[in-house]
Amino acid sequence: MKRMGMIFRAKANKALDRAEDPRETLDYSYQKQLELLQKVRRGVADVATSRKRLELQLNQLQGQSSKLEDQGRKALALGREDLAREALSRRASLQQQVTDLETQHQTLQGEEEKLTLAAQRLQAKVDAFRTKKETIKATYTAAQAQTRIAESVSGISEEMGDVGLAIQRAEDKTAQLQARAGAIDELLASGALDDHSGLAKDDISAELDRISGGSDVELELQRMKAELAGGTDQKQAIEGGAADAQGATPGQHKFDKQ
Repeated sequence: MKRMGMIFRAKANKALDRAEDPRETLDYSYQKQLELLQKVRRGVADVATSRKRLELQLNQLQGQSSKLEDQGRKALALGREDLAREALSRRASLQQQVTDLETQHQTLQGEEEKLTLAAQRLQAKVDAFRTKKETIKATYTAAQAQTRIAESVSGISEEMGDVGLAIQRAEDKTAQLQARAGAIDELLASGALDDHSGLAKDDISAELDRISGGSDVELELQRMKAELAGGTDQKQAIEGGAADAQGATPGQHKFDKQ
């Protein structure tokens, strides 16, 4: 079971690595950082709201304290010491609340300053990450395009590999057909196969036809030579007879005539 689990995790990791796009991962990380920055800003706004609410309560309590102090003075001026004591007693109670609220106000103000500083730092980191993200994405896209071009030129890409295989299959089929055609021609020439069209001839018939054709040519050539030779002999005989007639004497002509 452990081995099967390891194999499954290895294959799943390989599949995820193949399907992962670094650009998408960077965009997702940037989106998460923006969400975190938004939460920090919302926290700063909530703390600022609480601080503002405490300030309103402090102003209200301080107003009531001042009012009780004025009432105590007036009561004491009128000789109502008991009312003046009661007014001062209530004022003391309000003053304790004011002190507690001021402590809370200082705490909230400190938290607000810390969150504001953290938001500013996070904003700077997010901006820097965005710049780096775009740089990495541009570099990755350029490297990916360069790799695809190099694979296409070298013929090791998947698309060019398919084209190369198709060309190889076409060449193999062409060579096979040529070999088959040559083999059939040889079998027909040797007489191992019958030609039902009646046009093909075996080697003996082809040789006889070649010899017959050659004999006809030789005969025609001999005939032409004989004709030329006969014409030349006849011309020479005519020319020789004319010469003899010019060189003979009258007696000889007469003797010849007799």
